[in-house]
Amino acid sequence: MQHKLVPFNETLRIAALKEYNILNSGPDEDYDNLTFLAAVICNVPVAKISIVDDQRIWNKSVYGAKIQEIDRKNSFCDKAIHGEEHIFILNRSRDPEVFEKAKGIYDREFSFYAGVPLHNPQGHAIAVFCIFDTEEKQLSEQQIKALKALAQQTLKLFEFRKQKNKLYHVQNKLKEKYGELEKFASLVSHDLKSPLANIISLSELLKDENKGKFDEDTEQYLEFLVESSYSLRNYIDGILSFYRSDHVMEKDYTNVDFRKLLKGIIDLYQVSDDIEIRYPDDVMLHNVNKAALTQVFMNLISNSLKYNDKEVRKVDIGFSKNEEFYFFEVKDNGKGIPKEKFNDIFKLFTTLETADREGNLGSGIGLATVKKLIESMGGSISLESESGQGSNFKFCIKRF
Repeated sequence: MQHKLVPFNETLRIAALKEYNILNSGPDEDYDNLTFLAAVICNVPVAKISIVDDQRIWNKSVYGAKIQEIDRKNSFCDKAIHGEEHIFILNRSRDPEVFEKAKGIYDREFSFYAGVPLHNPQGHAIAVFCIFDTEEKQLSEQQIKALKALAQQTLKLFEFRKQKNKLYHVQNKLKEKYGELEKFASLVSHDLKSPLANIISLSELLKDENKGKFDEDTEQYLEFLVESSYSLRNYIDGILSFYRSDHVMEKDYTNVDFRKLLKGIIDLYQVSDDIEIRYPDDVMLHNVNKAALTQVFMNLISNSLKYNDKEVRKVDIGFSKNEEFYFFEVKDNGKGIPKEKFNDIFKLFTTLETADREGNLGSGIGLATVKKLIESMGGSISLESESGQGSNFKFCIKRF
């Protein structure tokens, strides 16, 4: 990954070096493997990946020596980054003055040096992949080719580190922004819920205390007011649930008795004689997020019962597994979902504009939260459905 050379500019070169944030970084086996290979292939006692700082040469990796840094002045690497060669080679008999000036800089007297300058994409030499020997030598064509290949791999590691650091900073910024958004949603929702509770209670009171006193249109308007208030409350609760779902994912992973998990949820709903829910027995889930999985099933089971117009509402929960995933199904005999809506239902704030058994419209948040939680557990969710025939939500989560 060598790049075209540019006129030497120390200010721009140092600025380019800082972008990699590699100076004084800790040991790294990937770099050490490269210097080891260079020493073996070229049959030399010392190999280094030398970062050329403002006043010093700092070694990211060293094979065959212990000195971590030296003065830059009169060093071989300083000469290498000023040159225009793709590989800079020195032998004492040919360049005696260079070795004489370097006397005392290194931990021993060297008579041979070969360095491949590492240029960033803009052409600035930020480091040198170099080898040393106490005896003069000539590298073969294959050794030179190998040394250049190892230098290219080093530069790829530099670039990978740079991109990883950028990604890390972007992630931190996103987390910060998301935290601000979550706080905003929480504050707004809280501020809305208090006056909304007053609207609901006063509307209910007005409706109850004046039953039969209003004309039909007025009673209808009042009913709309009550229903809209409840819908808005559910919408606010949904927003809070969606943004709090990330905190659910912070819970510890544990082993879960699947039957007990489902029974705790189903007992909330199976108080009605028109509900039948079947689920598997004797299943142990290992190392799963219990809180997240519970929220997923609560949402899916609740939807299966709410959007169901049959005399007997049925829900069948299935389970299977392979070496990589746990697979689940939540199948009902409800109203079903049109195929053209399959992709939309998992999008935040998207609704089917279909009322539930109580006549309430959904908020378009529940299934978006389900999808978010499942994907956070390393899985995915899909849907099979026919209008009037029911729906089957299939999802999987990663086994860890």
